[in-house]
Amino acid sequence: MTQPKTILLLSGLSGAGKTTALKTLEDMGWEVVDNLPLVLLDRLLDTPLPAGHAGSDDRPLALGIDARTRDFNANAIVQRIKAMRERHGHDIETLFLDCSGTELERRFAETRRRHPLALDRPAADGIARERELTEPLRRWASQVIDTTSFTSNALQQEIRSRFSRERLSDPVLTILSFGFSRGVPRNADLMFDMRFLRNPHWDADLRPKTGLDPDVAAYIREDPAYEDAVGRIEDLLATLLPRYSEGGKTYITVAFGCTGGKHRSVHVAQRVANYLQAAGFSPTVLHRNIESTPQDSLEKRRPGGPKA
Repeated sequence: MTQPKTILLLSGLSGAGKTTALKTLEDMGWEVVDNLPLVLLDRLLDTPLPAGHAGSDDRPLALGIDARTRDFNANAIVQRIKAMRERHGHDIETLFLDCSGTELERRFAETRRRHPLALDRPAADGIARERELTEPLRRWASQVIDTTSFTSNALQQEIRSRFSRERLSDPVLTILSFGFSRGVPRNADLMFDMRFLRNPHWDADLRPKTGLDPDVAAYIREDPAYEDAVGRIEDLLATLLPRYSEGGKTYITVAFGCTGGKHRSVHVAQRVANYLQAAGFSPTVLHRNIESTPQDSLEKRRPGGPKA
């Protein structure tokens, strides 16, 4: 093959959805090869399609690689990809499919499959071993998808969204608000803690409202630290986001958290999204916990006590 080729290296933990992702890419017109021995990779790239083949040689190529692949060595794979980029000019992206250990154990129990790295031991042992083996790939991957809460259909939609051949070149920017008491988002690239701001939860009139309501926003803005802190965050993002784009990052998630995810984080996320939109970015805003029921026990202070 003489022309540079678009290549996606797809790896991840067993049970995290690699088969589903590869099948979806194949349905989208990608050429897909799973568990190819790495010593044969150059030969594959140099082999033209047979005469009369229905496909075309400009199809993007998806390579599935995991800990079962012969001569698997995560650090060696990273170095090999770097060398291929420099030598052939291939456009190579890396995607790692992650998943929580508890969910992986549930999936293996549900399907009655044995973990490939723990055929005679509990699945948890194999999951821990595989996570250790693949950590260099996860750390180096240009994209990571955590499939813990994904159904098979949701993962298919995510793959189609990210790897459609007609996708835009600009990175997809998501501004996310969330509540720390309800779990930290696993896919956030940047995370800011808004719990230092005055908390509307302890105002009886504001408690049932959200950070999108004007009176809640006004209450938060009255905090003496608000304007300086949020302004600095906006300046930081204006500096960092173009650098992420220049580095080839295709998905960027900026998360803002408060205790419950209903007031402070919502307001700040919305303000920052508006600022970035005015600066020429195209953010998507998601408020993960805005519909959650306020609970005093989660806010960690009683009225009249110190800020949560």
